[in-house]
Amino acid sequence: MVLPAWNEQEALPGVLDDVLATLPDADVLVVNDGSTDRTSAVARRGRVMVLDLPVNLGVGGAMRAGYKFAQREGYDVAVQLDADGQHDPAQVASLLRVMDEERADVVIGARFAGEGAYAVRGPRRWAMRVLSVTISRVAHTRLTDTTSGFKASNRRAIELFSREYPAEYLGDTIESLVISARSGLKVRQVGVSMRPRAGGTPSHNPVKAAVFLARAILALLIALTRPVTIPADNP
Repeated sequence: MVLPAWNEQEALPGVLDDVLATLPDADVLVVNDGSTDRTSAVARRGRVMVLDLPVNLGVGGAMRAGYKFAQREGYDVAVQLDADGQHDPAQVASLLRVMDEERADVVIGARFAGEGAYAVRGPRRWAMRVLSVTISRVAHTRLTDTTSGFKASNRRAIELFSREYPAEYLGDTIESLVISARSGLKVRQVGVSMRPRAGGTPSHNPVKAAVFLARAILALLIALTRPVTIPADNP
């Protein structure tokens, strides 16, 4: 379980307590992404491991560090879970079930797949529709939530992401899916419900939403023009 965290001192303790209680057998890694608050200190509870990055790299950079750790330590599955409490750790089982049933390499926890009442409006909604249609064609499967930060990756995906996981804005979601599909990985999704933030400040506001469309399309264009990397088979 990998939780990228930037200035999440308020929400993180409760999130970790929830994860530890719900998934008692899971190894938990918090990647402290150059936080300026007490994120690193509050993350050190129970059996939780903490990786402190000296500067803020963004979610993509934090997750690449997490995948490098998972690859080095020989984990078969890595699950990305947000540190703000919106992802329910009880739904990790659904991601792993689909991974097993579909023999998928990457499984997305999708917010717009029939579960919960999460909704977006305006430019973000238009962008998400365009992205979903385009990336669904690239991945040869229907994907309704290509900007989800809740996903499970198997050993093949971990190997690829430890080398190629993009750090650019939206690259950790949009570009990572394009890289996965173009590298021959099987991508699937399962519907999940979202919870309110447990604390902290949302990363998006109305001003940022106004430019989301252009930036999302730019991220997609970058992803589609990058060279394809074929991952090694499972060891």
